[in-house]
Amino acid sequence: MAETEKKTITRDDANNLDRTLRPQTWDEYIGQEKIKENLRILLTAAKERGHAAEHVLLYGPPGLGKTTLANLVSKTLGTNMKITSGPAIERVGDLAAILTNLSPGDVLFIDEIHRLSKSIEEVLYPAMESGVLDIIIGKGPSARTVQLELPPFTMVAATTRISLLSSPLRSRFSGGTFRLDFYTNEEIATILKRSAELLNMKTTEDILVKISKRCRATPRTANYLLKRCRDLAQLEGKDLTNEIVEKTFDLLEIDEIGLSKADRSVLETIINKFEGGPVGLNTIAAATGEEPSTIEDVIEPYLIRHALLERTPRGRVATTEAYAHINKDL
Repeated sequence: MAETEKKTITRDDANNLDRTLRPQTWDEYIGQEKIKENLRILLTAAKERGHAAEHVLLYGPPGLGKTTLANLVSKTLGTNMKITSGPAIERVGDLAAILTNLSPGDVLFIDEIHRLSKSIEEVLYPAMESGVLDIIIGKGPSARTVQLELPPFTMVAATTRISLLSSPLRSRFSGGTFRLDFYTNEEIATILKRSAELLNMKTTEDILVKISKRCRATPRTANYLLKRCRDLAQLEGKDLTNEIVEKTFDLLEIDEIGLSKADRSVLETIINKFEGGPVGLNTIAAATGEEPSTIEDVIEPYLIRHALLERTPRGRVATTEAYAHINKDL
């Protein structure tokens, strides 16, 4: 990795630390090496030909760097990036306004693209494939279709729920569909080291390791934890020490493998109230006060990845590792 350029944090930077900590070059972007290499080839070739790059779809859990990759695509192409999201595009007219205001070569980034309605998806098909926008004017027998030529553009879309995208829409991302993976502890530690330097924080290898083990293998969470440690150190008038880090985690109720209070509540409910399972999702939700969708989409994936929970046809089951983690005998 290239050495981080020394940077002074301005007032504007301080007001948007997430943007400040975001990597600005490919070298600063740690991890996802195969995706970066594929994008470099795609973008460099398109730039040499003088064409807009083909459309790209990025998917994976939140906080892994999809928006940052979109920014790097725009920087590499040397063009502007227009940003929107699926929920913000409610009507066909909203999408038409965005597309017709693009300049040649612009990058259009659509976050949460899985939340587009099917009617809006259908308008995207010709826009992505042929560079045209079909608009229906009028209703009934007198309705007619007007076709508008669009400037060449590159769409980068991001989603955490790729299964909700229709097959025709997925197939139009001719530049590639890439899944972002979770990060290793070593990659997270490198990311944290750069963030600490940008924030003018002194850290040790031990502190970086402690945070990296608790961040759920996610850079966004790692930077969040680092900032909370910094806040506590500042308020107590101390340097960032192991003691400050541990106290921060205690206040946030995050344990040594990154489980939150809600995560542990789900495990403890299954073990203590339902003898380890199997137990249904709705029953767990009623017992813990969490929404079923929150348990299924936010809590369970991390528990399953750490082999603490199993999904079976009869319901959720706590594993031997789960019993060991909460210090309870089978």
